[in-house]
Amino acid sequence: MKKTANFFVIDNFNTVPVELLQYCKDYIIYDASTEQGISEELEKAGLRYKKIPRTGHNISTYFMFFYNNYDNLPEVMCLTKGHMIGRHCSKEFFDRVYDNHYFTYLYEDKNVQKTMHHAGSYLVTENQYLEINNSWYVGSKNHPHKYFVNFNDLLEFIYAAPLIPGYCLFSPGACYIVRREQVLKHSKEFYKNLNKIMTYGLNPNFPVEAHMVERMLPIIFEANYKENEWMNHSKKFDDKLKEAVHLSERYDQVQQMGRMKRKLYRLFHKLK
Repeated sequence: MKKTANFFVIDNFNTVPVELLQYCKDYIIYDASTEQGISEELEKAGLRYKKIPRTGHNISTYFMFFYNNYDNLPEVMCLTKGHMIGRHCSKEFFDRVYDNHYFTYLYEDKNVQKTMHHAGSYLVTENQYLEINNSWYVGSKNHPHKYFVNFNDLLEFIYAAPLIPGYCLFSPGACYIVRREQVLKHSKEFYKNLNKIMTYGLNPNFPVEAHMVERMLPIIFEANYKENEWMNHSKKFDDKLKEAVHLSERYDQVQQMGRMKRKLYRLFHKLK
């Protein structure tokens, strides 16, 4: 197999990604494994890796890499998970695209065609997933929210006057091939600030804001929107984020009041 010059940025969790490394000449593994023995296996295999805290998702790893290597980014990067092959795409699919030097969605699921029309989601091409933009994932008990309660609010927090999409086009699992110039569209502080929104805890799993950014990655890499000024300044961003907390808390209060009213309404009708 020809090894690609594309640089692999691998977010790794509880696996030893030797199959993935057969495709590339150069790479870095960011290992967030919690399973005992993984670090020893990585070292035994002679793999180059860095140990990182677990955030529960891979997007924060990519953004950390962008921030830390902003001035010497590789020309083309494959942003991937250690277990991507077999989970987010087949080996046959990856064999066809791994050496692409242009923006590529690393996703494939032939089974999605059987159920997608029931869930407001579609395949645009074999590897581009289109989902109705209704923030259905907000409210999950497994994924808390702290700052934002829907995709649109976060998009407008990041960009000045963006188009609010009716659908989100993205790669489920957040694996892509991207070019350096796509990353450099934004400042290094931009990526550091976005990570603050997605890495505030695991209670019990990663923040729901990471689901929003997952659906926003093609916009981040491809759109020409102007960022709001606070996105490129740490202090301004932190101050603005405090305002978002208050809005999110207010939303939760309204939702709780609505649930209480519905319970009282049902109780009243039972007593009649």
